[in-house]
Amino acid sequence: MKLKKVLLATTNAGKVKEMKRLLGFYGIDAEVPDEDLRIEEGSSSFLENAYLKAQAYWERYRKPTLADDSGLVVPALGGYPGIFSSRFYSHEYGGKEEVIATKDDANIRKVLRLMKEVKDRRATFVAFLVLNLGYSGYWSKGECNGVILTEPKGSGGFGYDPIFQPEGSEKSMAELTPEEKDLLSHRGKAVRNLMSIIKNGGLT
Repeated sequence: MKLKKVLLATTNAGKVKEMKRLLGFYGIDAEVPDEDLRIEEGSSSFLENAYLKAQAYWERYRKPTLADDSGLVVPALGGYPGIFSSRFYSHEYGGKEEVIATKDDANIRKVLRLMKEVKDRRATFVAFLVLNLGYSGYWSKGECNGVILTEPKGSGGFGYDPIFQPEGSEKSMAELTPEEKDLLSHRGKAVRNLMSIIKNGGLT
């Protein structure tokens, strides 16, 4: 069996754009669902949350489904935002942040506020992918180490990209070209790892 098309278990525009680009490199067409199922991510791990998304969208559409759960892990903040990355602005930890422009902006402002006097600025972007085929499945992980900047830089990417500088780079994630980001990013690494795994499983 050759994997030619997958349904993305997300309607997040940033993730969709990246996944379409990353999967397209392998000749896989990424389909976007026509509804957001709004899965309750009650788990304590990225992997379990990705599994919950993949399972829910599989049950709804009955198509090969690829789910991503990812986020920013900052040791100086006790591992936060972590699995709460997309909604960190509303989390009790560190106090809630008002949404003035966008949720991404509120998340960034909160992290910068909490990191204002912190010297240890290490951070890691983490991504877990789960591919649900109904009869079987695969999962993979990707990580990108770096540091939290003191102010946003760049207009590319999405999420925390403007305040994250990957290890070995002098640019923020938001200043990288799509090609540069795919090479370094947690999601790019997770996709490449997944392709290697499913190739060994006879799907590509």
